[in-house]
Amino acid sequence: MPQSPSILFVCLGNICRSPLAEGAFRAAAQAAGLDVAADSAGTGDWHVGRPPDTRAQAVARAHGVDISGLRARQVTAEDFHRFTHVFALDPANLADLAAIRPADATADLGLLMDVVPGRKGSAVDDPYYGDAAGFEATWADVTAAAARLVDRFGG
Repeated sequence: MPQSPSILFVCLGNICRSPLAEGAFRAAAQAAGLDVAADSAGTGDWHVGRPPDTRAQAVARAHGVDISGLRARQVTAEDFHRFTHVFALDPANLADLAAIRPADATADLGLLMDVVPGRKGSAVDDPYYGDAAGFEATWADVTAAAARLVDRFGG
């Protein structure tokens, strides 16, 4: 029997983009009745243990998704064995993940926006230094990717 999909979303600090991606994917999977596991992490350790940025929480909440209980963590080599898929939210984090990926990793590694037609190679823009509009744009990107992932995994 094939393993149920388990997805790790990774950005830099794990307080904006990746928790939004995790929340969007969980919501889309639940709506589709899809049995999957999801988590998020950062390549950096600056925010470990902290909740998502309040602006990320606000945009998710405005779309009916609560990410307030999530806490930032740093990605580990073990994650490449715990998850079936690891998705970076931008090319720089993809390169960082490729550098720490163990040789015997079982997870597929890829760029999140590659799953969205017409977005191959593109990043989910980091809204951290911007305003609320940037968080809405990030939400639009991660929800588009979440929908494609649900389609891919049988939703």
